[in-house]
Amino acid sequence: MSTRYWVVAGTALVLGLAGGAYVGSKWERRPSKVVDNFHILFHKNGETTFNDTRWRGVSVQKSPFDMWAYQELLYETKPDVLVEAGTFKGGSAYYFASLFDMIGKGRVISIDIEEQPNLPQHPRITYLKGSSTDPAMIDKVKSLLEPGDRVMVSLDSDHHKGHVLQELRLYGPMVSPGCYLVVEDTHMGGHPILPKHGPGPLEAVEEFLAGKPPFTVDRTREKFLMSFNRGGWLKRQ
Repeated sequence: MSTRYWVVAGTALVLGLAGGAYVGSKWERRPSKVVDNFHILFHKNGETTFNDTRWRGVSVQKSPFDMWAYQELLYETKPDVLVEAGTFKGGSAYYFASLFDMIGKGRVISIDIEEQPNLPQHPRITYLKGSSTDPAMIDKVKSLLEPGDRVMVSLDSDHHKGHVLQELRLYGPMVSPGCYLVVEDTHMGGHPILPKHGPGPLEAVEEFLAGKPPFTVDRTREKFLMSFNRGGWLKRQ
């Protein structure tokens, strides 16, 4: 082969390697794009990912990354009560109760407007039927709290901004200093999934925090990069 052929081939190889290195470095500079793409893919395959995630046989419908973050959070803060808005099939309440078994303390108050059949039963779980924002429900939850209880709250019911914002304002004051108010599914509304959903949990969090309540966003709970609750892990000061 001619010298010209080898020069052309060598040049093409160098340019190809350089181009690949540039593209690779470009993606390395944009890890959030990689995370978002994985997040979208994970959600699009929901039937085999979060919709097929179970705790001891019961549907949980959460990211395993977030479930692990909850486990660390509960062990560190050791709340006496976790108030959960949004029971659905009871998998997350069952998961929290199981963690409390291992910790040796804690109970779950789980609220939903509908009562699903065959909810998992556990001595640490109390199920309440009704709207999480109904004044009567707020009174009922408060009646189940004992003086000195360390309280944590997880919001996972109606994901429209108005409802979540109302929950934040009603349940935020119940959360004990050092404990968490977790707003689930802040990824909705195009952050990065379901852009047509409209204003949702994340927008509610932003408006809530704009009022300067005693909460800060704890990004360390998103250390696994992909979280359904990005910006929604709120720690009370």
